[in-house]
Amino acid sequence: MDGVHDMGGRQGFGRVNFQRDAQAFHAGWEVRINALYALAVRRGIFNMDEYRHAIERMEPRHYMNASYYERTLTSLATLCVEKGVLTRAELEERAAGGFPLSLPSAPGRSNEPGRRTFAQGDRVRVRDLHIPGHVRMPGYIRGKVGVVVNESPLYPFPDAHAHGVTAADEPTYDVRFVSTELWPEGADAAHVHVGVFQSYLEPA
Repeated sequence: MDGVHDMGGRQGFGRVNFQRDAQAFHAGWEVRINALYALAVRRGIFNMDEYRHAIERMEPRHYMNASYYERTLTSLATLCVEKGVLTRAELEERAAGGFPLSLPSAPGRSNEPGRRTFAQGDRVRVRDLHIPGHVRMPGYIRGKVGVVVNESPLYPFPDAHAHGVTAADEPTYDVRFVSTELWPEGADAAHVHVGVFQSYLEPA
């Protein structure tokens, strides 16, 4: 989906702030939320693609103002309500007020018909797709041409896995792009490597 979460390659946000050896957690509630989310995945309440998509479905202003673990909390709570583990009323009772959840999900999709297998050195183009549901294709590579460098093992196809849709597992291809072709006149000369699912690619 073309949501505010797909921030890769966007301009105007300034330099990425980071600290070497930064703490993973800054408050006790963050530790608890991270543990609950990991437990829910381990128990099979939801999978990683469902978790990611619930974050993508956050109301845009909420997403932009939320911290990393606030997004985790919203995803966890949303999926627990959708899966019938608890109710929104129970959440709001414990919170003593409103509890924001993610927006409803769009339908998913299965594998791209006629998808191809590629080999190292093949030139490939990323399909110009605008998927309403979950997708693991960064917007900045859509329609761009790159070269296959390597192939990864099969993995559940995220466009289907996030929505309970039946699909075959797919490999991802390590595709090398030229930065100045991704962002003409807006990038230093470099190579950018992206893991791209098979259904997102076609021969160039």
